[in-house]
Order: sequence, then C-alpha cells, then structure tokens
Amino acid sequence: METEIRIVEIQSVEEMLLNFHLLVKLTPSLTRETYQKHLQNMIPHNYFQIVALMGDKIVGVSGYWIATKLYCGRYLEIDNFIVDEPYRSQGIGHLLIEKLESIAQTNHCDVIMLDAYLQNTQAHKFYEKHQFAAKGYHFIKKVAPTENSHECLN
Repeated sequence: METEIRIVEIQSVEEMLLNFHLLVKLTPSLTRETYQKHLQNMIPHNYFQIVALMGDKIVGVSGYWIATKLYCGRYLEIDNFIVDEPYRSQGIGHLLIEKLESIAQTNHCDVIMLDAYLQNTQAHKFYEKHQFAAKGYHFIKKVAPTENSHECLN
C-alpha cells in the first residue's frame, strides 16, 4: 500500500455524509438527502460508523449497531460494509473487521452478525475467510408504499 491506512470511528451525521460516495455503491437508489434523513433517525439508536482512511481519502466504511436480542445476547451488527473497489485486496477489509471485533469486545458483545445479499458472493467469501458462518435467511416484506425502488425490495 502506498500510504498507511488508519481506521477511525465517526459518530456525527456530518462526518458520515463524507462517505456517501461509498455507500451509494452498495445501495444505488440511496440519495444523499435520504442518507442524511436515515442517519438522523439511526444515530440515536446506537448506530455508529468506522472508516478506513488512506491519507485524507475515505477508502472503506462500515456501519454498526450495538444492541441485544434474546437468541444471542448483546451483539454488534455490521451494516453497510464496503471497501472501494480500487483498494480491495490490500488488507483494508481485514483492518475494518479487526476494529469491529475490538469494538464488540470493548462493548461486551457476545457475537458479531451481519446480512449480505444472496447474490453478493464476493462478500460471502470475505466473511467466511474471517470466520463468519451463514446461519439463515433474512426475510423482508414490504408493508408501506415507498417512493424509492430500494434494492432490498426487488
């Protein structure tokens, strides 16, 4: 790698808006306005992000939630994990996972979990390489009309 990668925790909407260019690659229907609105709703409910910085450039991001479920106890859920395509296979994803594991341990989490679209086989291989195991399906049912044609509803 040409420059040292730093993994930084971010918490404000303003900081998170700086990585919109990556998140829209995972969710092309996402607009900047909707992203900002969702963040304003999510942050008060234990939503955070980490970013991978190469110099001042954001080359990777992962959101995460910390909460508790009856079946698994306290957990960290990875949400919207992406490394920009030109920077893949350089260990950046591994650094993000290490940081998320550290955050989970610091917050006394029992498990780390995530969802990955069925067609995202590249992500499946990455997570399996990092000792994540596929345990089930994530089902979605649309219950309200939406203006956006979100990928998860197709």
